[in-house]
Amino acid sequence: MKLYQTYASPFPTRVRLLIYAKGLDVEIIEPPGFHASTEAKGDYLRINPIGRVPTLVLDDGRALPESEVICEYLEDAFPEPSLRPADPWGRARMRLLARICDFYVVMAMVPLFNLSARSRRHWTPEVVEGAAAKVAEALGWLEAYIGEDGFAVGGALSQAGGAIAPQLVLAAEWIPAAFGTPDPLLGLPKLSAYWRAIQANPICARLIAETREAIAGVAAQAKAQAEARA
Repeated sequence: MKLYQTYASPFPTRVRLLIYAKGLDVEIIEPPGFHASTEAKGDYLRINPIGRVPTLVLDDGRALPESEVICEYLEDAFPEPSLRPADPWGRARMRLLARICDFYVVMAMVPLFNLSARSRRHWTPEVVEGAAAKVAEALGWLEAYIGEDGFAVGGALSQAGGAIAPQLVLAAEWIPAAFGTPDPLLGLPKLSAYWRAIQANPICARLIAETREAIAGVAAQAKAQAEARA
């Protein structure tokens, strides 16, 4: 199998979590045209006409886009070890946490992503503080549902960890460093404890390190492009 993805995008991270945890033999490919790249997506659009990452290509050539769908396929096709809680309520909470990340945390970050690509003269305190407040609000919703035993849900590593980990790298590290805003985890004790705990988990630690390195690489590439235009 092949996984077309980028390390800077938070969505493929949950797929890599399953790949690493299940020990699957998957070739990881980074297609062109994402993040600070000026390349066109080119042939990747033949693999995934939606034009987003990730896409899983099976050995027989069939292609499956969308991270959540890919995760469900991998769980069904390779059930051991399972990264879905055993009980229906636990599975529902796992999916809820991932959904909060996808629909609320990510969307709250979009204005800051857009702002980071613009000149700092557009970075007015009102805009930055307003956007950061929206991120903090969305993280508060994670706080309401996150587990209290070092895992997102169910007392064990689950798919939710792959959704939450890259968001916390962005929210707790990238945003304060890039925009000088306060730590958004202050006042969120359960989420803060979870963040400390998962960094000690070998699989999550690997995902976090990959995300950090990718974010730094994209930032350096964007800076070089801006300097070249100046």
